[in-house]
Amino acid sequence: MARILVAEDDENVRAFVVRALEIKGHNVLSAEDGGLAQEVLNEQNGQFDLLLSDIKMPVMDGIGLSLFAGAQFPNITILLMTGFADQRERASGLDSLIYDVIAKPFNLASLLEKVEDALNKKPIEITPLAKSGLNQI
Repeated sequence: MARILVAEDDENVRAFVVRALEIKGHNVLSAEDGGLAQEVLNEQNGQFDLLLSDIKMPVMDGIGLSLFAGAQFPNITILLMTGFADQRERASGLDSLIYDVIAKPFNLASLLEKVEDALNKKPIEITPLAKSGLNQI
């Protein structure tokens, strides 16, 4: 299975994500902020299939971590997660660098599906506004 680095400052979310990925058979390392994740990337010489990072974290946020990882280790697939709409907007300029952004809160099935899609580099499906139901407001 895949080798994954999880960067998440919320201990409960980090434990949930790491455990879910390990149950699926992935080899997972984790870090509690972007600065520590950067150290792990360097120590491991970027030998990860996926970087799964929260956007809003202390020390170094997920955007900075993504920019570092993309520049130093361009073969790593990057998947971000956030519970803040403004943080998701910050990631919109990184389309060529990141695979996608997962909105928190997420459930186990959606997390695992998005991780598998990212690992398989499945094209992202964009739901047109007319089909999303958001235009019904």
